[in-house]
Amino acid sequence: MSTGQRALQRDLARRIEAEVAARRRIERDLEYRALRMLAGRNREQPPRNPTDALQHVVDTAREMTHATYGALAVTGTNDYVEGFIVSGMDEKALAALKGPPQGHGPLGQMRQDGLAVHFTDVSVHEKAFGFPPRHPSMKELLGVPIIAAGEIRGALYVTDRRGKRPFDAEDESVLRLLAHHAGLVIAASWY
Repeated sequence: MSTGQRALQRDLARRIEAEVAARRRIERDLEYRALRMLAGRNREQPPRNPTDALQHVVDTAREMTHATYGALAVTGTNDYVEGFIVSGMDEKALAALKGPPQGHGPLGQMRQDGLAVHFTDVSVHEKAFGFPPRHPSMKELLGVPIIAAGEIRGALYVTDRRGKRPFDAEDESVLRLLAHHAGLVIAASWY
């Protein structure tokens, strides 16, 4: 093998190694993984309506953050919940609730000031006044507002991470990305 051929092979090997390293970095990126998971859900079960599209968002949020429950509330201009999508509850538990929570406590604060919330124990929040009857017990809560067309139009939140670790900044980044996607869905096609 000539010197030129060896140099060409070394150069090719370096390029391949660099490409593999770049691909590994991308695959470890949480935002990339969240978007890929969301795209996979949309491909496997194409949304027939905005509620289906938002269900994929909240399912992805729950799975990516390892949460026990996830929820997405869509609010109207008067902050009344007009859409509520849940992940992690079976149909029987969901039917036992009389209606969607209106978020007058800690969740309402997030929808009013537009800031993310993270409570290690939501029941001790100064504005908490208890869960409605038959509501599953929840302790830790991480939530972000959903902004559509420049207005706060709801919230995406997850509760009670499985395992011993609490929610962290990476979980919040994933929720922010998915809330942005939900905002696009709401702005484009909410009922």
